[in-house]
Amino acid sequence: MASSRGEVPALQLDGLGFSYAAAEVAPSPEPVICSASLTVPQGAFVLLVGDTGSGKTTLMRLCKPEIAPEGSMRGTVRVLGRDVHELDPMASARSVGYVFQSPDNQIVCDSVCHELAFGLENLGVPQDQMRRRIAETCYFFGIEPWFHARCAELSGGQRQLLALASALVMRPRLLLLDEPTSMLDPVAEKSFLSLLFRVNRELGVTVVVATHAPQAMVDYATTAFRMEGGAPRQVELGSLRGGHGLLGRIGDDGLAEPSGELRVSLGDAWYRYERDGRWVLRSADLSLRAGEVRALVGGNGSGKSTLLMAVAGIARLQRGRLSNALSRSQAYLPQSPKALLSRETVEAELMEWSASGYGRDEALALASALGLASALGRHPYDLSGGQQQLLAFAKVLLTRPRLLLLDEPTKGLDDAARVLVATRVRDAARSGCAVLVATHDVAFARAVATSCSLLFDGQVSLTQDARSFFDESWVWGA
Repeated sequence: MASSRGEVPALQLDGLGFSYAAAEVAPSPEPVICSASLTVPQGAFVLLVGDTGSGKTTLMRLCKPEIAPEGSMRGTVRVLGRDVHELDPMASARSVGYVFQSPDNQIVCDSVCHELAFGLENLGVPQDQMRRRIAETCYFFGIEPWFHARCAELSGGQRQLLALASALVMRPRLLLLDEPTSMLDPVAEKSFLSLLFRVNRELGVTVVVATHAPQAMVDYATTAFRMEGGAPRQVELGSLRGGHGLLGRIGDDGLAEPSGELRVSLGDAWYRYERDGRWVLRSADLSLRAGEVRALVGGNGSGKSTLLMAVAGIARLQRGRLSNALSRSQAYLPQSPKALLSRETVEAELMEWSASGYGRDEALALASALGLASALGRHPYDLSGGQQQLLAFAKVLLTRPRLLLLDEPTKGLDDAARVLVATRVRDAARSGCAVLVATHDVAFARAVATSCSLLFDGQVSLTQDARSFFDESWVWGA
């Protein structure tokens, strides 16, 4: 949908440049954004693609003053004709909505109803208008059945939908989304994108999506840009179609069928987060051998993350049994990489667990292999979501675990970075490491898994060798 003649653009960048604030170990950081110029007409649906660390998230955050990163900015960013630096918090909330890559970075209240009301209350919206906006938003997104639910009990897909609804209840005219489908299963992704398309077409909201997986969005988009050299360059939408080809990029030599001894056994496992809540795991069983890479697949809310935490000993079972012979040599990568990041620089993060037996040279070599060498002096929270994911992955790898527990390890990564992660996982398995990975990334699972378990209704409904599982599935086999 193009803007009418003479209508001000929804978003306009003119000569935008940005460098992050310098750290002591890196006094002259290189610019992340360089002479970026871009015009987005009102009503457009724009895709912003690019490699991990190319500046997509930084560019998006510079368009929303409350979350703009610390550093040196040049040039101008205008939203609906106004310089973003002239927007007070109220004007910004009414003009620009932002949906983070992880909904957990955005949701602040304990219940769905309070989360939807939170921003409106801060704006001082009258009660009658607030009730109307919330009711209409819930109706539009189908939220009413879980309107009074606790946010902690929502599935990943529901949390992502709540984050979108919480942004739109403010009625912004421009909506910015950072990797909004990276935590969704294939079915939930299609449902989410269908609703986002309706937001764009029916409500007239201009949409800009930063994504590493544009294939599913191409049919909704009006234009696309690729971040190259710190600036967006327009590309043909047709060039973004097609599959990932991940397996072909790392070779189809496969992983040997694991013949190692049984290392992890979970039997008749029951777990729920609230005393009177629903059972997330109910009579779940799982076993894992040395050298095995087991992929856990299933819909959002099926219990994949909970099963990982149960094996790790983080979620203590209410009933059932767990035998983990590798508990003293295990590493757990949670769904949110920020849970592992607490130091002032990337290099300090990499060295945090060096007492486990690795040195600085090894840490720097892994950082270089994962594309983090140029970011050693930056604060971890100044990294892109994908770079944070790689940093957290590097930290767990450096401990040389014999049991590797990974929750959505490729979230927010481009194809090249996914290949790096897949290669490292395969290498770990060949060395005898047992790997348990929860993922919605079908191409990644195909590339690394020796076996797959399907979770449904709190149980492990099916376990097969990976090739058979994907060949026979009409949902995860696509």
